[in-house]
Amino acid sequence: MDSSTTAASSVAQDPPAAGRLKPNALGVLGILFFVLSAQAPLTGIAGALPIAVALGNGPAAPAAYLGAGLIILLFSVGFVAMGRHVVGAGAFYVYIGKGLGRTAGTASAAVALFAYCTIQAAMYGLYGAIVSGLVAQYTGMNAPWWVWSLVTIAVVQALGQAGIEIGARVLAVLVLAEFSILLAFALVSLVKGGGAEGLGVVETFSPAAVLAGAPGVALMFAVASLFGFEATAIYGEEARDAKRTVPRATYLAVAVVSAFFVLTSWMLISSYGPSKAVEAAGKALESGDSAGFVFAPVVAAFGGWAGEVLPILLATSLFAGLLAFHNSANRYLYSLGREAVLPRRLGSLNRRHSPSVAGWVQTTIAVLLVLPFAAAGQDPVLTLFSWFSGVAVLAMMVMYLLTSVSVVAFFRRERLDPRPWNTLVAPVLGALGIAAAIWLILANFPTLIGGSATTAVWLACALPVVFLLGLLAARRVRKEAH
Repeated sequence: MDSSTTAASSVAQDPPAAGRLKPNALGVLGILFFVLSAQAPLTGIAGALPIAVALGNGPAAPAAYLGAGLIILLFSVGFVAMGRHVVGAGAFYVYIGKGLGRTAGTASAAVALFAYCTIQAAMYGLYGAIVSGLVAQYTGMNAPWWVWSLVTIAVVQALGQAGIEIGARVLAVLVLAEFSILLAFALVSLVKGGGAEGLGVVETFSPAAVLAGAPGVALMFAVASLFGFEATAIYGEEARDAKRTVPRATYLAVAVVSAFFVLTSWMLISSYGPSKAVEAAGKALESGDSAGFVFAPVVAAFGGWAGEVLPILLATSLFAGLLAFHNSANRYLYSLGREAVLPRRLGSLNRRHSPSVAGWVQTTIAVLLVLPFAAAGQDPVLTLFSWFSGVAVLAMMVMYLLTSVSVVAFFRRERLDPRPWNTLVAPVLGALGIAAAIWLILANFPTLIGGSATTAVWLACALPVVFLLGLLAARRVRKEAH
């Protein structure tokens, strides 16, 4: 055993065996399916691409996905390097605590929980609206959106309690289904040489095209589409050989999703033709059916059956994301309970080694976030989904930035890894890219949330409030410990 491995053992805080999540339950593919589910590729591309094209840099929107992928890849280098020495179900907050101190780590945990719970609530809003329409279309039963959301909350809770392997199998089926149809469309389009105007390489990837229009808006939505890849570290305790499995799953997730978004968005632009894509995206947004911008070329390529299948796959894509974020959030709660930051009961496991009380608490939070919008009769897509997904993306980008800074601080102090690229250069470059993305998000926040400037200010102000509450909780724990 080399010195770095020995040092890693001393740095990582392994919990006592009695309080461990189920070890050796997930391999690279199992973790990958959880991450891809959290990113909900079909949802991301159907929701973000039309806006990026219409309001961003037009036919060069695929280049924004490429840029976002490179930023996240740079971040991942330091993220993975630190993951070799620190393993914990709290992921980001554990990393930040190791680099910037326990108080900062605990405060950041509040922000991470806020991000995971709000993005899940947002997805319940969109999911409820889509499923309500599908059920009415196929059965004639008209039930409010929130009924289907609440039913699905119960199903997600049951799957979460059933064990991590059950969840991974369910997600594998759903993720492969949504990936397959879009990837098949993209590959067929590529082989055919694109649409009537060809592949449009210059119109999509040339510097002049990339910088045209509002590239910052396109980059903002591209970064938002990659939300969720960091979940690889959350499953470190349940992974087989975590120090190898988690890095491989992280790099694979970033590479697969980035390549998928770049290729699929490029072929969608090509199918319309670079000169007509902006107009088509604008019409889709005006009609209130932004997904139609993505679905129409696929239906044209494969036939009417694709039009029947795609809305169902969009619903299953959202369901997969809901289950993935439930597992992420309850592991944060579990980790905080195990370390006595929150009540210790949250650190309890059921007989399947899944977070028991933490799962119920996370489910309760989801209900409490969804019900006010249902009671007020709000549109679940224009309010619940748009507002909460926007603020969740902002919160997670702040977590990425703090983690990058923490990686640099950790390795400057511990000297466990001599590689400057992995421990200094890439994390610093990633931090700069993430800081730029945060600035773009704040500058265009009303556009991201689809709301007024007043709503944007209130949502953005929620983040420092949540961080402050986490800070107060951390100080309380420190006082009790002394």
